[in-house]
Amino acid sequence: MSAIKSEHLGASLMPSPNHGERADGRQPDMILLHYTGMGGEDEALSWLCNSESQVSSHYFVRENGAVFQLVPEALRAWHAGKSVWEGEVDTNSRSIGIEIANVGHPGGLPPFPGAQIESVIGLCRDVAERWSIAPQRILGHSDVAPIRKVDPGENFPWGRLHQAGIGHWVEPTPISGGRFFQRGDSGQPVEALQSMLALYGYGIEITGEFCDHTQGVVEAFQRHFRTERVDGIADMSTIDTLHRLLTSLPHYA
Repeated sequence: MSAIKSEHLGASLMPSPNHGERADGRQPDMILLHYTGMGGEDEALSWLCNSESQVSSHYFVRENGAVFQLVPEALRAWHAGKSVWEGEVDTNSRSIGIEIANVGHPGGLPPFPGAQIESVIGLCRDVAERWSIAPQRILGHSDVAPIRKVDPGENFPWGRLHQAGIGHWVEPTPISGGRFFQRGDSGQPVEALQSMLALYGYGIEITGEFCDHTQGVVEAFQRHFRTERVDGIADMSTIDTLHRLLTSLPHYA
């Protein structure tokens, strides 16, 4: 097992054997946030460090805010699984993974303690500054693996992180009436929706058909950016929030 060195000041070392080399000498250019989804944080930490699990992350943040480093940042931790962002499928080779101790959906989506979120903010700021990671590339597991993954969940305080300078965010457009699109719909408006989601980075085919996968991607978007209602229906609140996120990107034309 490679020697591990703590890049993050204040992190305790808890080496995991579950890692490898980043493909083609890549350096991380994104941060992925996860919840553990397990009943106990000690159990979750132990599992990430168990060779039988074949999973790991670079960092683990306890409920009390304590940070552990499991894998050196230069190495490829095994946290994203089958995933895609901006057409790139080897998400692990380009990301830093942070596991946040929280039982998640299986445990009723309890809130993330304040001390824990403050540590996540500090950790993300530290990693993003050292690797020059753009705000829009600080994402949730559900963003890169829609349908398959739902963490860190709709209770994760993305807006709080953005207030601290972490991540890309706009205040979601209030839910109101108006036209909407849902599974079974088709045509140019659905194609436009799919194009916008793909432009932002989501893995979605532009077919003009509002299929099961499109619904799953819309749910993933809502889970991150419009959490008041996560239903996979592309209402005006969802579409307008997506449009404003796109137009606020520095490279969007």
